[in-house]
Amino acid sequence: MSSLYPGPIPKPTPETKAFWEATKEHRLLVQRCRDCQQYYFYPRPLCVHCLSRNVEWRQVSGRGRVHTFVINHRPPRNYPLPAPYVIGIVELDEGPRMLSNIVGVQADPQHVRCDMPVEVVFEDITDEISLPRFRPAAL
Repeated sequence: MSSLYPGPIPKPTPETKAFWEATKEHRLLVQRCRDCQQYYFYPRPLCVHCLSRNVEWRQVSGRGRVHTFVINHRPPRNYPLPAPYVIGIVELDEGPRMLSNIVGVQADPQHVRCDMPVEVVFEDITDEISLPRFRPAAL
């Protein structure tokens, strides 16, 4: 656990509780509609594709590709990652996109590219919260 984590700590809500409980166990869950079979993220009570309320939580592979990214050289005050750091949108193999940090590239973030394969890793920031991050995938 990173006891020196200075960044904002997520506060689970009824809609996100299952997500945060899974990340604490280093598992990645996203919602899936039982009617149209589509996955979606961020957590909400109805499917973004067909508006059904018949949704469930499913564990996903945690693998995906960088959809887009930015290399930030000037972080906001008290941001927990040293500059430069990479903020990316990752398209999971199952379809939904997640905003997260691309880690394991701080020494040379210029090698990050769109469509780069990535995999989820988890950073334990408290006893209750682990943040999903993505690193270049081991091929």
